[in-house]
Amino acid sequence: MSDHIWQFFCSVKLAVYTLVALTVTSIIGTVILQNGSDQEYLRLYGQTWTNLIKVFNINDMYHAWWFLGLIVLLCINIVVCSIERLTVTWKIIFPKAVRFKLARFTKQKQTASFLLEKSSDTVLPKYETFLSKHVGKVVREETQAGVALFAEKGRWTRIGVYIIHFSILLLLVGALIGTLFGFKANLRLDEGATSDTAFLAKKRTAIKLGFEIRCNDFEVQFYDTGAPKEFKSNLTIIENGKETFTKDIRVNHPLRYKGINIFQSFYGTAQPDAVLLEIVRRSDKETTQHEIRVGQQLSLPGEQGTFKLEGFLPNYDFQGNNLGEAFILTVTPKKGSVFQIGLPTRFPTFDKMRKGDLAFVIKKFEQKHYTGLQITKDPGVLYVYAGFIFLILGCWVTFFMSHQSVCIQIESDTQATSKVFVFGITNRNKQSQKLKIKKMATKLKDL
Repeated sequence: MSDHIWQFFCSVKLAVYTLVALTVTSIIGTVILQNGSDQEYLRLYGQTWTNLIKVFNINDMYHAWWFLGLIVLLCINIVVCSIERLTVTWKIIFPKAVRFKLARFTKQKQTASFLLEKSSDTVLPKYETFLSKHVGKVVREETQAGVALFAEKGRWTRIGVYIIHFSILLLLVGALIGTLFGFKANLRLDEGATSDTAFLAKKRTAIKLGFEIRCNDFEVQFYDTGAPKEFKSNLTIIENGKETFTKDIRVNHPLRYKGINIFQSFYGTAQPDAVLLEIVRRSDKETTQHEIRVGQQLSLPGEQGTFKLEGFLPNYDFQGNNLGEAFILTVTPKKGSVFQIGLPTRFPTFDKMRKGDLAFVIKKFEQKHYTGLQITKDPGVLYVYAGFIFLILGCWVTFFMSHQSVCIQIESDTQATSKVFVFGITNRNKQSQKLKIKKMATKLKDL
């Protein structure tokens, strides 16, 4: 039973099928909307397909158990395949004794030969030294026709494919760790505000950061066209009630702290919490100024009652027209009923159109902004980086290095002449090896 399981996991077909499944499902995950609302799925795909999408978690496919299961299956397959084939490769890389068969070399096409007007005893020491220097340790063997010298290098390069396997494992493990234990969240902070909680993108699930972030200041610069040129936030990290450090962040210049990345993502206009109002008495045009904060209640001039700043609306509707941002006041006169008025920031004197003894005019308010932060954590990123490094190393070893064996056979025709054959074997890039053998023969001839 265990043998059948082992053979199942070491199957190359399993690797191919798993890779095809991952490719197809990844394409589906790109086409199908991810992490959308129920209404969006119903509108785009209808009830039947929406139910199917929900059952198989295709709406969050890259976190679906079956997608992660495919990745785990591929990891097991790579490990088992590597172990299965490494036993044979290991014996080739680290043999108990180096042996060679001359007949294996004489059949090769990577061959060069030449005649020497020297005896084999004369050139043999020189050739041994040459092979030892340029190839590796020399094995000498007597033959019926003379002497054969054998040397090799690069046996270890056969492990290049296993380095690639290891790099793929690191990439897959990094992806799994990042998916299971990482997150991508958003945080909106008004200037001066502090928070230790971000919200997962689209899901709006709260997540604690383990420290607080305070937005000390936000600054935005604009082009002449009105488009934003640069915006930055001055942030302070607070941990255990103590300020750790302060840093400015810009787009593509994040703040990194304890494995968490804080990116400048977006910005907007925050609600002001105070306004300077001018109250005009229509009868004699007398004016008074009052600074009032949201939720604060002040007395009207002449003790005619009170007014309270209820809040700030981003979109103030007046008789079906959107007048934009506006302060909302509640006026409680001594005589008469309580009423509310809106003071649009774009039209500071808007209230003068209203009938009544008093008119409210916006004189000044502090326009604040909020900073939008994207907060990410990916504990698997180091595994991914290491995987890419090993992938490059493995590809270099696999495609640009090789196991090369060289054999020089010296046959004595007479005591004064010899015939030399140079053979070469390599496990890849045979054309290059053929050229090397010809160059080697030329050098040997001149020794």
